[in-house]
Formats: sequence, C-alpha cells, structure tokens
Amino acid sequence: MDDAVTLWRGRRWAHLMADTLDELHAMAAAIGMPRRAFQDKTSGAHYDVDADLREAALRLGAIPISRHADRALVRRVIARARAQGRREAP
Repeated sequence: MDDAVTLWRGRRWAHLMADTLDELHAMAAAIGMPRRAFQDKTSGAHYDVDADLREAALRLGAIPISRHADRALVRRVIARARAQGRREAP
C-alpha cells in the first residue's frame, strides 16, 4: 500500500498492490472493493483506494510503503505489479 496522495474528485488516493494477484484480490474483497475496480494495466496490477479504504487495508495487515523513504522497495513492488499486469482476462 503506497502513500500516494493523489487528489482526485475531492479525495486522496493510494495504490493497493500485492505479491500475487490472489493476495491482491483477497485484500480488495476484504475491504469491500468490487472486482470491477481492479486496474489490470501494463503500468501495474493494482486497485486505487481512497484514504478510508487505505486505512481499512492497513488495519487488515497491508504494509504501508513510502514513495519518499522506501524508494528501493517501491521500485520492487511496482516492478512486481507491472509483471502481473495484463495476466488475467477482464
């Protein structure tokens, strides 16, 4: 779970990513995200989550990563998400 603070439609948004697609979808389901919200892009498999859903995911064990403090880790997580992108049928 990154600390992205992209402002869109009056809310702050982050990216939910995981080591595997199964893990990603399970966490998304646990926080109430519909499967149609899955972003299966070559830029990386992820869900966009607002600040409230980010906090819910963190309470359920998602690991926060900082784009500023954990740059090497962020690069590895994004590389893994990119490798997962476009591997599933829509």
